[in-house]
Amino acid sequence: MAHIIVTGNEKGGSGKSTTAMHVATALARMGHRVGALDLDIRQRSFGRYVENRRAFLLREGREMPTPDYRALPPAGSEGIDRAFAEMVEALSESADFIVIDCPGSHTRLAQMAHAMADSLVTPLNDSFIDFDLLARIDPMTNKVLGPSIYAEMVWQARQTRAEAGLKPIDWLVLRNRMGTQQMHNKRRVGEALKALAKRIGFRVAPGFSERVIFRELFPRGLTLLDLRDIGTESLSLSNIAARQELRDLIAALDLPGVKVDF
Repeated sequence: MAHIIVTGNEKGGSGKSTTAMHVATALARMGHRVGALDLDIRQRSFGRYVENRRAFLLREGREMPTPDYRALPPAGSEGIDRAFAEMVEALSESADFIVIDCPGSHTRLAQMAHAMADSLVTPLNDSFIDFDLLARIDPMTNKVLGPSIYAEMVWQARQTRAEAGLKPIDWLVLRNRMGTQQMHNKRRVGEALKALAKRIGFRVAPGFSERVIFRELFPRGLTLLDLRDIGTESLSLSNIAARQELRDLIAALDLPGVKVDF
């Protein structure tokens, strides 16, 4: 069976689709067979990212490793739950990994995906606004009071997997868009995440910094690892740092059979 990687967070704008695309494409470039599904049926940011890539390669007459993306039926279609399950089953027969990007909201499909996840990646903007989806904290003491809505959904997914006799979800929370300013707030968020990680069972890793390059790559469907292939021989220091962030992310995922070699 394919190893299923789910990017999930019930808040938009946290970097889920960018993370999903870079993880999926990095694995494909390392020689793994990768399937891809986007459960945000309305916005389809991950799906459009892959489609942009296919269009760019066709237009330029190039070949580069690309995830095998399958589009779900339109929103409101009858039997969409069954269609999703069947797509996962079909991809499992041909792929080593399946990357599933969830919407920034609570949906039935997102619940199903979380219960399927072998690895769960939750990109989190480095602020207490995003942290509130994971847990409630005391504003005076910074003490974690208890899990919040998204953490409770992950707990339910873990229960579903346990009842089915499946291995536990490996949950990785990424601290995205960590700025160089507001060091006091960054430290407070870090301390709160560390305390919560022990309490509800996830690992914390640094994610992607805020960079213009990510907005420039999307229209062409490209990732950081494609820049040299399209003739960008001289990478900026920012791009080199971003590649290192991606390398660190793939290493932090600790996926079976994956050796980071880029």
